Formats: sequence, structure tokens, C-alpha cells
Amino acid sequence: MITDPADVEPWLTDWRGRFHGAARAVLSPSSTDEVAEIVRLAAEHRVPLVPQGGNTSMVGGATPPADGSALILSLRRMNHLRSISAEHNVAIAEAGLILAQLHDEAAAVGRRFPLTLGARGSCTIGGLISTNAGGTQVLRFGTMRALVAGLEAVLPDGSIHSGLSGLKKDNRGYNLDQLLIGAEGTLGIVTAAALRLVRAVYSRAVGWAGVGSPQAALALLRDFEAKTDRIEGFELVPADSLALVLRHIPGTRNPLQQEHRWNVLIEATSSASDFDPVALLQTLLAGAIEDKLVEDATVASSEAQAEALWRIRDSISEAERAEGPSTAHDISVAVADMPRFLLEAKAAVESAFPGTIASAFGHLGDGNLHFHVRAGRRAKPGWNESEGHEIERFIDDLVSAAGGSISAEHGIGQMKRGELERLAAPGDLAALRAIKHALDPHGLMNPGKLVG
Repeated sequence: MITDPADVEPWLTDWRGRFHGAARAVLSPSSTDEVAEIVRLAAEHRVPLVPQGGNTSMVGGATPPADGSALILSLRRMNHLRSISAEHNVAIAEAGLILAQLHDEAAAVGRRFPLTLGARGSCTIGGLISTNAGGTQVLRFGTMRALVAGLEAVLPDGSIHSGLSGLKKDNRGYNLDQLLIGAEGTLGIVTAAALRLVRAVYSRAVGWAGVGSPQAALALLRDFEAKTDRIEGFELVPADSLALVLRHIPGTRNPLQQEHRWNVLIEATSSASDFDPVALLQTLLAGAIEDKLVEDATVASSEAQAEALWRIRDSISEAERAEGPSTAHDISVAVADMPRFLLEAKAAVESAFPGTIASAFGHLGDGNLHFHVRAGRRAKPGWNESEGHEIERFIDDLVSAAGGSISAEHGIGQMKRGELERLAAPGDLAALRAIKHALDPHGLMNPGKLVG
């Protein structure tokens, strides 16, 4: 139990610095039984609990309430890999295990866990499950929901859900695992997970291509999909995002000799020695240049160059923070509609809020882009809390009108809770609240997040 205010302070603010709460203590259990006892006592004495892993939430999902009524329940000490099996392609990982460590452990047995993102060095397995994280490999392997074979969790009354068997078929009623995935800690505390592994990458090819429009980028993806199933990553990067990275992130450089209005980062992989993904990607890009889908392209000739290309993509949010205030929107629309939507939404935002800069980047292949609006010349103290909120509502309305989702992979947290209540279908919202009340009748699990 950590009670010194100076030691508690670092865990009271979200990763983006937009939300700040208060808590009298941070509780750090080391076992599932200790978590269960904490939750049982909390239920008995009506003490709210805020579960926290790496504290990398983009929507204030792990920040305690400002009134100091809740205690932080940190899973960081529960950071063990209980077991890993190359034969069964399953790892049993505790909630506090860092994603990068799981990657290393899987590689040591010739396997990999096929989900990665920019915060892999600090985000935890429990947080990834609780937000149904996506990342850059969803195109081939799906979100966290598809990679979880079973969960262990402590429910709001202190009882333990033991679901780590990893059975592929199990029809004993409601699937508690799937309810807990994406619930943001509002239905219970995930303590461990059975995670699906795949064969390790034997070799990979990472390329960077300049294209003239988002439509050309999507046409390129469809062209590649028709010719191979080896494409694992396909990330859209506009020229202005690239420029921010080059300006603020030391050691980065433009992968191509000339600037292009849009860029695509592509990764192809092979799990066997008899297939060369570099030759494949070079052939695909050469054909795309001939077909006028691509203006220019390069393929990394070493692992260091491949990492340098991915560093550009992973550093966009960091570069935006260095540039100044911005609003971040984790949205999804139908893949076929995304190129038109992002161009029309950009024009609409910049027209309604002159001086701002709207920009979208991310996972074009699964219809999930990070649509960010920078304050630009309208920047002033408190911009996020004033005009930034107006912009958020404006964009959420555009997304809803397009039949999309205001949260593709970051969750709702506290940042988007009001918008979910405003825009969700009444029946859907009623069902969410009914589930929450049935499992957590006193509202003690991560209060103020997702749904009331």
C-alpha cells in the first residue's frame, strides 16, 4: 500500500495530461487471491477501485475521480508469465506483464504474440484486454478480443472467475471473458489471461510508399490483398504528420527523396525460410508504380532501416504533443468509405474552425484512423477544454452520420463517456447499463468510466 502523496502523485494523471484525479493510496497486490480480498473488502465498505496497469490510456480510463473517493488498484506487481507453450501456442500471462516482455518471452520459444503498438514498452496485458486494444497488426490477426483464449478475473463481489482453460468450444452460457474484454475495468479486475501465439517471424519486409490520395492507398491495399496474404501491416501517414515527426523526433528522416501528399507504411512477413518477403514486397511495389498506384517507394534493406520506418509511424502522437494542443479521435468507419470520409471530414473541420489543422493517420486496412485536430494558430490556454470540446462533438457527429464508431480501439474512458451517452442507440445504452448494474450494483468498479 502506497500512501505517501509524492509517491501516489505520478499515477493520478493520464498519459495525455488531460485528466487529473485524487487518491489516498495505491494498492499493489501480488496475487489473484490478494486482488480478491481487496475487492471483497471494497465491496463490504463501499470503496470504489480504479484498476491501473501501465497508465497509458488515451481516454482517461485509468485516472481516479477528482474527489478522492477511490483507491487505485495497481496490477504492476502481478507481472509474471505463468506458462508458455510452443506446442499449444498459448501463453498464460498476468495482467501486469509488459507487452514488450511478452514479445521477448514468445520469441524465446519460437513464437510471437501478434499485437503491437507504440506503447509496447509500458502498456500491460490487463490494460490491453480491458480496452480491447488493436495496434498495427489487426489487419491479419484481429484485435485483443481475437487473441484472448481465456481470462482469470476478480468480479465485483470478490469472487474469482477462472477461465484460463483456453477451450476452443465451451457453450456453458454467457461468455464472461468476452464481457470483460473491452469493459475498461468496470465489470471486474482482469488478473491473468490465456493468450494465443503464432509462429515467429522468420523474416520480414518493411516498405514505405508515396501515394497521391487516400483512395490510391486503399486501391494499393486491395491490389496487394488480391495477390498475397502476407501483408500484415498497412499504415496511412499524411505528409503533415510525417513533417511533424521529422521536426520533433531526433534521428528521423524522410524515407523518400521527395515529399508526397500521402504515405503508406507496409509490412510483409514470413514464418518459413523458403519464402522471401523482401522480394515479394519489391515486386508488388514495382508493379504498383507501373500501374500508377504508387508515386515512389523504398524497401528497408536491414532490420535497422525497418525499425526506423516504424519509428516514424509510432512517433506521430509524441510529435503532435510537442507541436502543441490537439484533440485526438480514435474513429472507425467502413473501410471502403474511409478515404472519402477523412477528406470530407478534414475539409469540414477546417472550414468550421479556421486556423486548425485536421489530420488522419493509422490503420487504413481495418477502417480505424486516428483523426486528430491541432489547434494551429487558434492555440491558447485552455483550448482543449473550450473549443476542443466543440471540435470533438463536431467530429463525433460526422462519424455517427457515416455509420461509424467514436471509439475504435482506445475505449470510452471518461473522455468519451458523455459522447457515448449522447450518440448511442437508447437500446444499446440501456443494455450496457443493465449489465453494469447486474455485475456491479454499487458502481465500485472504475467509477466514472464507460457507462454509469
